[in-house]
Amino acid sequence: MATVRGSPGLLAPLLLAPLLLAPAGIADRCSWRGSGLSWEPLSRAVEQVHLRCTEGSLEWMYPARALRVLLEPNVAGAQHSAVCIKPASDFQGASIYVERAGQLHLVVSEAEGARPRHVSCFSSHTPQGVALFLQASPQRDISRRTASFQYKLLSNQSAAGSDFTKMALVEAMCRPCDNMELLMAICSSDFVVKGSIRNVSHDSENHMSQVDVSVQRVYRQKNRIFQQEEGSGEWRGPIRTLLQCKVKKGGGDFLFTGNEHFGEAWLGCAPRFKDFMLVYQAARERGANPCEFELN
Repeated sequence: MATVRGSPGLLAPLLLAPLLLAPAGIADRCSWRGSGLSWEPLSRAVEQVHLRCTEGSLEWMYPARALRVLLEPNVAGAQHSAVCIKPASDFQGASIYVERAGQLHLVVSEAEGARPRHVSCFSSHTPQGVALFLQASPQRDISRRTASFQYKLLSNQSAAGSDFTKMALVEAMCRPCDNMELLMAICSSDFVVKGSIRNVSHDSENHMSQVDVSVQRVYRQKNRIFQQEEGSGEWRGPIRTLLQCKVKKGGGDFLFTGNEHFGEAWLGCAPRFKDFMLVYQAARERGANPCEFELN
């Protein structure tokens, strides 16, 4: 997740004098696509890009010089939110820095090569949002390189406590859901599946755990994260959560709920299925269930 892995480095000289900024792009855009080949060869201006949606993407082809990207989602409470970015797997040609209190902190280095790209999250304490600098790497040829990433705003009050939060990606924290949260989860989650835990693996570097689920029934899924294997015919799928939640393999059937971020399933409420049945049936008898759920 969010990790400071370097110093301002190449971009440090930019902070010693006022930046020469090119005019900003069109406001209220969700995504931006541009090329360093279209810039004036002798210009020293840093092009500005404003992205003002809750999620979108940036694609910078043939990176040259530097790009300043301001993520400023135009929604209520944005000053108490987190912004997460996920570089593309083929990210090349630039490094990404985040600006904090006049200093630049390295987030993604091109030197990482083929290393899997992790998600980095940053809290935003002010309405000005989060400023990123993309510094183009020196190139000896004109072969195509593309520096691209996705971004997403997460409204999470716990994310506002630190500059580099490691918690912002998950909408549900590690504590167990209460009955009302569970009833709401089956109504509003991106995925709801019944299954058992096949395996749990941990990634200490990126502060994440992955739960491999053997699925008995898919009640709902936004995209095809849970799929049927061709050979065995078994339905399976991975669910991610925070390393700090200390998820362990347990026996029995569970009802897994959660939401998708950057095309990955993230764990929300996950009660044992028999416990969920008791909660739902009791709520239904009282007429307190917020939505109908097929029990069979």
